[in-house]
Amino acid sequence: MRNRTYTADAEPGDTVTVAGWVHEVRDLGGIAFLILRDTSGKIQVKFEKDEMDDDLVETGLGVHRESVISVTGEVAEEPRAPTGVEVTPESLDVIAEAEAQLPLDPSGKVDAELSTRLDNRTLDLRKDEVKAIFEIRAEVQRAVRDEFRNLRATEINTPKIVATGTEGGTELFPITYFGQEAFMNQSPQLFKQLMVGSGLERVFEVGPIFRAEEHNTPRHLNEATSIDFESAFIDHTEAMDVCEAVVKAAYEAVEENCQDELEALGLAEEFEAPSGEFPRLTYEEAIQRINATGELDEQLVWGDDLPTEGEKALGEDVGEHYFITDWPSEIKPFYIKDHDDDETLSTGFDMMHPNMELVSGGQREHRFDHLVAGFEQQGLDPDAFEYYTKMFKYGMPPHAGFGLGGERLIMTMLGLENIREAVLFPRDRQRLSP
Repeated sequence: MRNRTYTADAEPGDTVTVAGWVHEVRDLGGIAFLILRDTSGKIQVKFEKDEMDDDLVETGLGVHRESVISVTGEVAEEPRAPTGVEVTPESLDVIAEAEAQLPLDPSGKVDAELSTRLDNRTLDLRKDEVKAIFEIRAEVQRAVRDEFRNLRATEINTPKIVATGTEGGTELFPITYFGQEAFMNQSPQLFKQLMVGSGLERVFEVGPIFRAEEHNTPRHLNEATSIDFESAFIDHTEAMDVCEAVVKAAYEAVEENCQDELEALGLAEEFEAPSGEFPRLTYEEAIQRINATGELDEQLVWGDDLPTEGEKALGEDVGEHYFITDWPSEIKPFYIKDHDDDETLSTGFDMMHPNMELVSGGQREHRFDHLVAGFEQQGLDPDAFEYYTKMFKYGMPPHAGFGLGGERLIMTMLGLENIREAVLFPRDRQRLSP
């Protein structure tokens, strides 16, 4: 609509055409009000019944909630109106009538189960607090891209249909690709490593990954967004520096640019970007601190992966974002480089929020012979990955990087109870539509 004015831009004295959804209708007898909502906010439309055309009044007060309408009229100051102004309509057009019975209440006055909300996501996102999550998500993605660009990284887009899995195992979605078996990619890991051996050297990607997770929990998805970084000529400690900078940049952008959205979520007063350096604990220190909490039935020993309850206990103990470094080589992927002075320790690291893991990263093995040996140690066939391994014969520099879970970052940043709240149309074991 060429002459449309957003409700937030309507000024007293202007004659405007506003368009959006019918949020609410209140009939008080001789006078009635319709609240019109668009993406910028809400505006009150006033009907003085005795002074207006009967058809105009009947149309305005008879339209169902969530119908799409346009209203043309003069804007006047009205301190009692929700936004301090109101429109007296000269005309009102019903563009798309909504049914009287809605599957959920976009005004938020009546709560709906998460499954109902996800089944009707279009209606769900008409609620200010839900829309706010995705405005913040967009700002986070903008901020991390800007930070990577500031760090001289080039954005890339890697294939999502692949001949082999990044990490092997059972967490693969097989597909039929012109009569051949192929898979949905678990990670851009191998491709971004190939890029650091190219003329690009330092790359990042924000894109989908696919994992056939057996877990069906509030923090697992089968299609997720991964924020990936890889750079030549850095080690794992420098990769952690980049990771910390990117997470801080995301928080700082939200704090600076999303106050209205934080207000809608009830977080404006408590939201604060992290400022100090994230603590870096070795794996050995981590299991010692977990054991000291007494929260586990059995003490952890060297080589154990950290259980969810252990991560939670450690997170409460640390109380802020932190890294776990120097993991046992045997429990990290084949492409993670070991320490030169101790092959039992890997350069792998995880970055944690107090509530859960957000990042996995490390320095990568760039030496061809060591890389192939790593495949064999983990029961993988190096020949199946020849497109990847052969490039390590042609001058692959030392390199490091990480993958950051985009939805987990949003979930922990905003204190969401379920990761699906941070996804427009989640994919999990039960949900393939919408």
